[in-house]
Amino acid sequence: MKEQGKQLKLTSTEITSLWTTYMNDSGLICQFQFFLAKVEDEEIRPIIKQALDLSQGNLKTLTEIFNRENYPIPYGFKINEDVDVSAPRLYSDTYVLHYLHDAAQIALQAYSISLSLSVRADVYSFFNECLSQLTTFLRKAKELLLSKGLYIRSPYLPTPDHIDFVKSQSFLTGYFGERRPLIGTEISNLYANFQRNALGIATLIGYSQVAKSKEVRQFLIRGKEIASKHCEVLGSILKEDDLPVPMGWDTEVTDSTIYTFSDKLMMFYTTALIALSVGYYGASIAGSPRRDLGTQYSRLISEILKYAEDGANIMIKNGWMEEPPRAIDRDEMAKLDT
Repeated sequence: MKEQGKQLKLTSTEITSLWTTYMNDSGLICQFQFFLAKVEDEEIRPIIKQALDLSQGNLKTLTEIFNRENYPIPYGFKINEDVDVSAPRLYSDTYVLHYLHDAAQIALQAYSISLSLSVRADVYSFFNECLSQLTTFLRKAKELLLSKGLYIRSPYLPTPDHIDFVKSQSFLTGYFGERRPLIGTEISNLYANFQRNALGIATLIGYSQVAKSKEVRQFLIRGKEIASKHCEVLGSILKEDDLPVPMGWDTEVTDSTIYTFSDKLMMFYTTALIALSVGYYGASIAGSPRRDLGTQYSRLISEILKYAEDGANIMIKNGWMEEPPRAIDRDEMAKLDT
């Protein structure tokens, strides 16, 4: 998009979306390269390769946009610094396939938001292409999980014989007395949040085994314990309505303790997962009319926000937190002029 013959400047939203996408994809490339080097299932290998190709293609396009804007290209993550592809396998192929499926779902939401907020034609086109490619990839991942009998479906609901309307304020209560059964949106959120935490537990178990720093290792173990506690809370609510609880992925982690990913990379993705959890829990509050569920989610959010702050402090102390795009510090500029 041009205005009076000039290319429009990138908005704060656009540059932040592009910067964040570059950081995420540069880290994913390191992980996908490792997964590709270790995969044994020949049906899963092509989908890992496709994920790697998508991330590498994104980085190429993003680099071109940054160069046109004379904007510093993020340092991000590097194959020769943040992963050892010769290390023993850390996760099973089943875990990797679920990880790819989950990562695609997360990226799909991020791209949708970035697309809706993009104004300039080249940025809009980039995120539109990302969405198009990712929807195809997600369908392939889902079909492969289904064909292998690995896809975990959310619970089924009975078909009502008539429509009805809420007649009592008790629909919203849940602290005392008899609670009404969970509605579909509440079940969906509880189930999805459980699954994300279960996959997070397996991820953090693997990370903690190969972390070099004692401080990082202890932080990752603490994260695993928090995620386990959250699974217990979410699972107990589902069980109250005799609904099935998803399976965990702890057994899909090998016993390797050899350096695999850099502490910097593992801390980046752990803190990113925390941020996502806060967002998902917040959306779950909005989609849960029963008040006791909102209270539970608020407690969980409070716990992981403290954990996130501790993670940020570790990253800052070690010089691992790359500063995102930000506004000009006018006060700092005024000090330089004096």
